Amino acid sequence: MATMLALRAHQGAEALVLEEVPVPEPGPLDVVVKVASAGLAPGIMRLLRMGALKHLPTTLGHEAAGVVSAVGRDVTGHTVGDRVRVHPLLNCRECDYCRTDRDMMCAQQAMLGHAAFGDGPMPLYEQYHDGGLAEYVRVPHWLTDSLPDSVGFDVAAKVQDLANAVRALKCADLPERATLVVTAATGTMGTATVKLAEHFGVARLILVGRDAERLHRVAGLAGGIPAGVVALDELPENWSTDGTLTRRLRELAPEGAHAVIDFIPEGPALGQTMAGMATGGTLVHMGGNSTPLSLPPIALMMHCWRFVATRAYTRRDATDVLRLLATGALTADELITHRFPLTEALKAMDAIQQRVDDPMWMTVINP
Repeated sequence: MATMLALRAHQGAEALVLEEVPVPEPGPLDVVVKVASAGLAPGIMRLLRMGALKHLPTTLGHEAAGVVSAVGRDVTGHTVGDRVRVHPLLNCRECDYCRTDRDMMCAQQAMLGHAAFGDGPMPLYEQYHDGGLAEYVRVPHWLTDSLPDSVGFDVAAKVQDLANAVRALKCADLPERATLVVTAATGTMGTATVKLAEHFGVARLILVGRDAERLHRVAGLAGGIPAGVVALDELPENWSTDGTLTRRLRELAPEGAHAVIDFIPEGPALGQTMAGMATGGTLVHMGGNSTPLSLPPIALMMHCWRFVATRAYTRRDATDVLRLLATGALTADELITHRFPLTEALKAMDAIQQRVDDPMWMTVINP
């Protein structure tokens, strides 16, 4: 039996392992993709500790692109050699959510090589929980997107993060010439949002993160949109309780921001950035923050603020990203700052957890 190298998580083990496993064989409705590039996401370790990976052991990796190497007997429209991006979101495809561009709300939604979000039966996740941080990955044939020749595999593997940014920007419902705050702006989805801002009518950005130097580097991705920065490390020690962050945002945008897109996974910044919005503003949260929101409901009511949360993107969002990439309206190669071979996947995971290099925006593994 042919084997391959894969990055795996095991039940009860905190550490990941690189091990040899069988190369997957396609079922009747499957394709097998020889992985050329797989994205690495820092949040996977947090999800593993939370127990969100519900089928262990498993091969990790929800972001992958490569070449079709095998096709199931009942599959049409795919041939060996096709360049594809793997769409990792496993949905029923039949419920009201799936039929109305709200895929992420499907009760069966889970992510190949990643987490499951519901508690009910998830037959697709049971069958396809192994992901793309390996030499090969098996997926249902309908979960591949054809790649234009102009789109490289590394960028294709990170369409996930670009599509998350598209979803967040759509949810923000921005007016023309909007002022937009992006938090955790030096992270993967923060940088993707900054890169896409010009396609959503943003006229001014305010970037929030820990380190000023890193924030200024991210500002260079904005395509000429003016960008102010707020470095949390430079705020007074008691900023989390005295409203300093809100005041700083108001100094940069006295009339308030039209929207905040928040990717911070913990802490009090969410409430303070929301308080820096203009009347009628929208905060879009996609960071998984468990800290209670400090604002009383009356504050939201009196300012007509909206709080919108989304846990993922939709297939249409990914299609929008691929269209922008195909036409050249969007280029994202500069977002890929780090590449590692699969044999160094453990080193890469440690690096992305520690953020030892600067900048470290998007990281891929090349088997």
